Amino acid sequence: MKARVFIRLKSEVLDPQGQAIESALKNLNENNIKNIRQGKLIEMDIEAKNVEEAKKSIENITVKLLANTVIEDYKIEIE
Repeated sequence: MKARVFIRLKSEVLDPQGQAIESALKNLNENNIKNIRQGKLIEMDIEAKNVEEAKKSIENITVKLLANTVIEDYKIEIE
């Protein structure tokens, strides 16, 4: 199975990389884009008996290693 974990800063946390992207776009005269939030995508293959088992395993490693849940939100997709 394929798993994807989307991680981004919580909305109340300042996103300096998103602000830098927005500033660069303004320098390119792209003034119609605002409130950019930058994140990361982690893709992996997982062997599991079913989707529920895979999701539980990915949830476990996401909370323990991949995301800082104090300042980041995450979403998991399994195919």
